[in-house]
Amino acid sequence: MKKRSLFIVFGILLVGLIACKKEGVEFESSTSDLVFNALAQTWDEAIPLGNGMIGNLVWQKEGKLRFSLDRVDLWDLRPMENIDFDTWKFNDVYEHWKADTYDEVQKAFDAPYDKLPAPSKIPAGALEFDVASLGKVETVRLNIKSATCIVKWDSGAKLTAFIHAEKPVGWYMFENLTCPIKVAMIPPAYNRKNKEGHTSQSRNDLNQLGYEQGEVIENDNSITYNQKGWDTFKYQIATQWERSKKSLTGSWSVSSANNGWPKTATAKEVVSKAMVSGMETALTAHLDWWGNYWSKSSIAIPDTLLQKQYELEMYKFGAVARSNAPPIALQAVWTADHGKLPPWKGDFHHDLNTQLSYWPSYAGNHIELEEGFLNWLWKYRPAFKKYTEDYFEAKGMNVPGVTTLEGEPMGGWIQYSFGQTVGAWLSHHFYLHWQFTQDEDFLKEKAYPWLKDVSIFIDDISIVENGKRGLKISSSPEIFNNSRKAWFAGTTNFDLALIRWNLEKTAELARKLQLDEEAAKWTKQLSEWPELAVDKETGFMFAPSFPYNESHRHFSHLMGYHPLGLVDFSYGDADKDIIRNTLKNLEKQGPDYWTGYSYSWQGNLYARAFEGDKAARVLTTFAQCFCLKNSFHANGDQCKAGHSTMTYRPFTLEGNFAFASAIQEMLLQSHTGIIRLFPAIPATWKDVSFKKLRTVGAFLVSAEMKSGKVQKIEIESVADGVCSLANPFLDFRFDFYGTGELKESGENIEINMAKGQKVVLSAVGE
Repeated sequence: MKKRSLFIVFGILLVGLIACKKEGVEFESSTSDLVFNALAQTWDEAIPLGNGMIGNLVWQKEGKLRFSLDRVDLWDLRPMENIDFDTWKFNDVYEHWKADTYDEVQKAFDAPYDKLPAPSKIPAGALEFDVASLGKVETVRLNIKSATCIVKWDSGAKLTAFIHAEKPVGWYMFENLTCPIKVAMIPPAYNRKNKEGHTSQSRNDLNQLGYEQGEVIENDNSITYNQKGWDTFKYQIATQWERSKKSLTGSWSVSSANNGWPKTATAKEVVSKAMVSGMETALTAHLDWWGNYWSKSSIAIPDTLLQKQYELEMYKFGAVARSNAPPIALQAVWTADHGKLPPWKGDFHHDLNTQLSYWPSYAGNHIELEEGFLNWLWKYRPAFKKYTEDYFEAKGMNVPGVTTLEGEPMGGWIQYSFGQTVGAWLSHHFYLHWQFTQDEDFLKEKAYPWLKDVSIFIDDISIVENGKRGLKISSSPEIFNNSRKAWFAGTTNFDLALIRWNLEKTAELARKLQLDEEAAKWTKQLSEWPELAVDKETGFMFAPSFPYNESHRHFSHLMGYHPLGLVDFSYGDADKDIIRNTLKNLEKQGPDYWTGYSYSWQGNLYARAFEGDKAARVLTTFAQCFCLKNSFHANGDQCKAGHSTMTYRPFTLEGNFAFASAIQEMLLQSHTGIIRLFPAIPATWKDVSFKKLRTVGAFLVSAEMKSGKVQKIEIESVADGVCSLANPFLDFRFDFYGTGELKESGENIEINMAKGQKVVLSAVGE
């Protein structure tokens, strides 16, 4: 094996190139762009634009081109009328369950959530453009590299629309017009009855909120809409434009205000300032941001369907996540525009939705966008601790499973909306952030304190029987839905896996911080909890004496396998048997009651088991049958091909982002501390590559496979550490370039690297 130094230059990915022409602006297209020959006729098939704080859905309604506008902090934050922790405690729920009077609990907690319209996310309003004079639409394109929507008509007219990647302002430019286009502001139907009917999970009309309709103020070249919400909350939409003989160029914004919130510029002030600086200036900064975003990582796989779906998922992630924005809610910046409240009130579901939504941020090397989730969780720790004390009467901290914008509990099915291990699942993201960044300050100041608070709560709520700890009653989202049966007398695998994981990792982080006494305390507590319930034939069970024996959408029973990794192929034959039996039983029970996210999660499960063909198969099903034509995950089987008995279409995002995570798991795994290249690709994938995927230990890895053999690996270290790589060159020699210290240890290659160091491993033949 040769060894020599080489200065490695990583090329900058050039994206969003613009060619300035007299007739306007053109963007470099991608094979993963969305391209249609007509505007969508429904809001949930619209072209999505966003920047984590504001959003726009571009579609057509009743002949008008429509921008459905949104902002993530548009919330009716009135307290839930039914949540009274002076009257109801967790122990009261337990007593009613034990006495078989559980219907009293359902009346108190569940009925009001279904009937009351708020608290809830609310829609902003819309802009409409009368485009009847422009003729027939030729093409509608979402250019994902530049995050722009381009609509062309057969008359030669063209619309270019985008949302500034970093500022709360959107832009539109109509070119080649033969006559002026009228601009209109369409407020939500806050004071009139919805005429569009009801859809699944969207049963409350906006007029139930009790708002008086806001004021629309029109001037020659601007429109402003002011709307007052509940209590002191209010918001504003503004647009302003300039006309020339053949063009219309304008900007829009949505602003919000409430007592206690930081004061920000109004929408009218934002657009006035934007119009002074101009669209060209905004577009340049916008393209810079998106160019940097796409340069963070990329993949190239031979399956064109999965490649396109992956890039669309990563586009959407870039459109909804920011470090300074709230977390990704059910619909993020694309609240339903159908005259009703959004599905599930557009809230923050922490029993799966927010968690899955951030899975692709880690390997995808978008840690800075994942920080928005953690920053929000950290900000509302006081609210979470108060909830823990008020409802559970316990020390430490837990988090409501369903929350408002400000972290307050919203209720609903309380087995999950008030679940006992919600805080532990959110701990997983604090731990992953540490693992993928190796940020010592974050470890000390946030990761360990969060996990420790959750472990204190676990200690306080647990009971001891026959020398082992357990929970009074336990649940497993969303097994047996909202019935009394949804509470288990024994601790479920869902709760137990999260408890065991949180205690184990709290001890691990304590040792890392040299807090040996605390580490010993958490290790002792871990030993007092039972092992996960496993059936010899069917693998992971719901709970002791409750085998997984029916189809269900939420794979909560196997959390210990994925994403937590308490059980893994790397731990030996016993774990392999459990995993294989579990996956076999999933297949046996079938997908009758699965949703789209079940398929994308299953893709991750197969990838962890190194079953690439099966992973690709279920991800193909997801992309083909559980997504609308604009790539939005719609929960139900849109093909109606027997992939699920549920064929409804409420749009939520977690399935989309779990899909992206599954593709990453197929190409690169590092959860065990050993980096494995192409661990779960189909047998037919011979030419595959990826650039700058991030691993545990904070390494950026690029790799190329040709004709089924790894040809080249580039590694850059973001922090000091030892990079452990499963040797992909076992059957042939390789060259090593760089200044890192390399040694071969069994089937692994270990490279001692300093922060900022880069190395290359290159195959040289048989």
